[in-house]
Amino acid sequence: MPGVIAAMKIILSRKGFDSSIGKVPSPIFPSGELRSLPIPDHDQPVQASTRCYKDIRAGYRSLAALVGDLTNGVITPDCPVHLDPDLVLDSVPRLPGWKPVFGQAGAAERHLQNQGVGAGDIFVFYGWFRNVVEQAGRYRYVPEDHGRHVIFGWLQIEQRIPVDDRARIPVWARDHAHCCRAKRDKLDSLYISTDRITLPNATVDKPGAGIFPCFHPDLCLTAPGSLRSIWRLPAWMYPAAGRSGLSYHRNLQRWTAGPDHVLLQTVGRGQEFVLDCDGYPEALDWLAAILRI
Repeated sequence: MPGVIAAMKIILSRKGFDSSIGKVPSPIFPSGELRSLPIPDHDQPVQASTRCYKDIRAGYRSLAALVGDLTNGVITPDCPVHLDPDLVLDSVPRLPGWKPVFGQAGAAERHLQNQGVGAGDIFVFYGWFRNVVEQAGRYRYVPEDHGRHVIFGWLQIEQRIPVDDRARIPVWARDHAHCCRAKRDKLDSLYISTDRITLPNATVDKPGAGIFPCFHPDLCLTAPGSLRSIWRLPAWMYPAAGRSGLSYHRNLQRWTAGPDHVLLQTVGRGQEFVLDCDGYPEALDWLAAILRI
């Protein structure tokens, strides 16, 4: 587990269904419960050991039934699933010693390595969410709700392991989606979670990785009444002179400063946006407040 560190990085990491993969939002239930939908894994050949939607539980619900409802049957129970980030202990059977894991590959993994992401840094996972209702035993989207980007989980890095370094991968992690691919990227890594969250100068009594059970306004990135790609962020996040700013968003034309906040027009592509807290000490208080929700 990492010790107390002087600086760290926060990675805003887009995961789950989106307009290109899955093509529908993840649900916010009438109770406020959030559930990120893992994307289908079309690169994984179907065989006896293949993990499919029918094999995963989403709380008390079958993930296969939920995805079937929201995609109108386009994604079937036998469709292979890319369960990543894998953050919930009871979603599938586990081997002893299991810990949450996140995998990244290709250009996105190259970006993480170029930004110096490593032990002690924290992924903050967000995705496209929309309110749903249950009608006649099936889930449907609320028509007047067009969705928003919402933070749904986190993972603090204990270690990064290249997928090709099979001997270093714990036995309990070898069924992770990035370890089961028929075709692998040359650059492909697993990020193993810490046991508990450790932040500089802050105490947060949370495990090293997990999900937020319910929607909270402070988890919403999208500005009220805006397209989901326009975010309302704290004023301190504006990329002022001498500070690196959020990766992929260093063009000041994307930012609009307000009296107590900033608006950001996010990029259309990219999965991992990295913020170095060394230039933004306020980020640690912001992160701690989110993790306490």
